[in-house]
Amino acid sequence: MLSNRGENYASSWALPWRYAPSHTYNKDTNPNGLISLAVAENAPMREEMTKFINDKVAFSKDAISYGPHPSIARRLRQGLANHFARYFHPREPVNPDHIVIATNATALGNILAHSLADPGDAILVSRPMYGRFEIDFGIQAGVSIVYADTEPEEAFSPEVVQKFEDALVKSETEGRRIRAVLIVNPNNPVGRCYPPETLAAIANFCARHRLHLISDEVYALSTFDSGDPNAVPFTSVLSLQLPIEPNFIHVLYGFAKDFASGGLSLGFLLTSNEQLRIASSALMRFHRPSGLALVVGMAVLEDVDFLASFTAKNRKHLTASYKLVTSALDEKGIPYVKGGSGGFFVYIDLSRFLPPGEDEHLPPLSRTYNTRQATEREFTLARKLLDAGVILHPGEEHAKHVGWFRLVFSQDEDTLREGLARLFKALGV
Repeated sequence: MLSNRGENYASSWALPWRYAPSHTYNKDTNPNGLISLAVAENAPMREEMTKFINDKVAFSKDAISYGPHPSIARRLRQGLANHFARYFHPREPVNPDHIVIATNATALGNILAHSLADPGDAILVSRPMYGRFEIDFGIQAGVSIVYADTEPEEAFSPEVVQKFEDALVKSETEGRRIRAVLIVNPNNPVGRCYPPETLAAIANFCARHRLHLISDEVYALSTFDSGDPNAVPFTSVLSLQLPIEPNFIHVLYGFAKDFASGGLSLGFLLTSNEQLRIASSALMRFHRPSGLALVVGMAVLEDVDFLASFTAKNRKHLTASYKLVTSALDEKGIPYVKGGSGGFFVYIDLSRFLPPGEDEHLPPLSRTYNTRQATEREFTLARKLLDAGVILHPGEEHAKHVGWFRLVFSQDEDTLREGLARLFKALGV
């Protein structure tokens, strides 16, 4: 009935745990609902953004026409260029004409896959890494994600390039061409930022092999003071003089995270590569945001005082939530990757709570995803948590070792405390 492509798309929905169940908990109206600690959504800041939109944004007929008036997109690009100047500290002024506007960063991943790679090619990442990139780059464009064999801490050291070298050689020996390196800074799911020397080393690796460098910086303003003296502050690739041609550097940004507006569907690609921008324009027929979204984005970016206040409140909330979660994890003796300073999550090790399996006799660092049973052990634990009313997504972030989960803490305090209580009860700690 369907084409081969259609069959593949349909079958992707049947993959176990590919998509996380939705959050349904409400303290007052649905206290028995499911608490999601799996979806990286900045729930507490939505009310603040909603109030601004209701109070400050007015729509004209130009916003709902086919192709909104060019002045709207022009002002939005200029507002974003000014935003980059204030918060990303670029070495060179950002040219508004170098900004591509799409529905979100996910759509732009799809555009980059189509524009930079051919079916069968690959994008290289360290791990753990946000697992949905496999969908963003692969489901339509047929571009795969290749994981360098890294531990969580290794990804942030300049020595990560040796793991990239090894993965590049192995991949190309197998007949799969690497076209780009993709980083998320601050990192998803680890929550750490890349030091400048590591960014330089990765850029140098890309330059040597004529690879594109895609820097996903959607959590750039969602940084906070964790109190950890070893935490690294955020540094954008825009702020550095990197050993790579400018046409090979591409920065992703959007409204979903820093502006708590995932449903607004507004994302940006900053690139000086003219041919890439032209290719993106051709694909924009399928990824063009609504005029209403453009007007809202323009209003937010042009209100500098609101944005400064919103960002400060967001960082204060994230600081409190991070400390609440990590203190609770420390109290329960649950390991996690320390040094977090950005994003909405803590990367936690629940390997000791997995059901027994064939790799049980191995040391923890030797238990990998090489067997189907190892993955299914995570699924079993996730089902146990789901039955207890809390969801952590299993196997999503592709750690080297089995048993690691991303815990999202960007919830209001009451919801977060209830979610942690359910989690710890299910784990028996």
